[in-house]
Amino acid sequence: MRVRAITPEKLTGELADVIDGERRRWVRVAIDGAPAAGTAAFADELVQPLRVRGREVVRVGMDGYVRPASLRFEHGRDDPDSFYESWFDLAGLRREVLDPLADGGTGEVLPALWDAVTDRSPRLDRVRLPERGVVLVDGPLLLGAGLPFDRAVHLWLPGGSLARHTAEADRWTLPAFDRYSSEVAPERLADHVIRVDRPGHPAVVDELD
Repeated sequence: MRVRAITPEKLTGELADVIDGERRRWVRVAIDGAPAAGTAAFADELVQPLRVRGREVVRVGMDGYVRPASLRFEHGRDDPDSFYESWFDLAGLRREVLDPLADGGTGEVLPALWDAVTDRSPRLDRVRLPERGVVLVDGPLLLGAGLPFDRAVHLWLPGGSLARHTAEADRWTLPAFDRYSSEVAPERLADHVIRVDRPGHPAVVDELD
């Protein structure tokens, strides 16, 4: 494995340059990783560097694309297999965000489909993303499901670091991430792999074993 240390500022600049190099009508970017990896904060940090490069950005979090509680909790509130297989509405994400940003799409995306707190639709308006715009989708379990992302970043907590960084209330999800690691191996599917086991000190994985 070849890994290089990098500052957070330089990392977001490098990724923004790569995304800006895409010549698609719109660019769909996954920021994949467990909640403990801080995907939402990482995606938020990418917004300004992209806008400086003339790219408008829409943020979408998978916490706004969960399925209704009756489906999520069908087998209980802490079932890791349900979390892995049916917690997130990937079909809805594809329909409302990713497909509209395909080359022949409308460019109109829905930032959130479901509010987990109220367990109802938030009834948001669609947002029209101008050409050259970027959607940053953050959340867990985004890779290996055939979703049409143009770029994928995986925030990696290798070995036992995921368990160490996971809050006690979320530890029931760890078997789901074990499955994700063994069945999908997201660090091998992503275009960019970032080790985040040392908070504030990311490292770019330039080459896996």
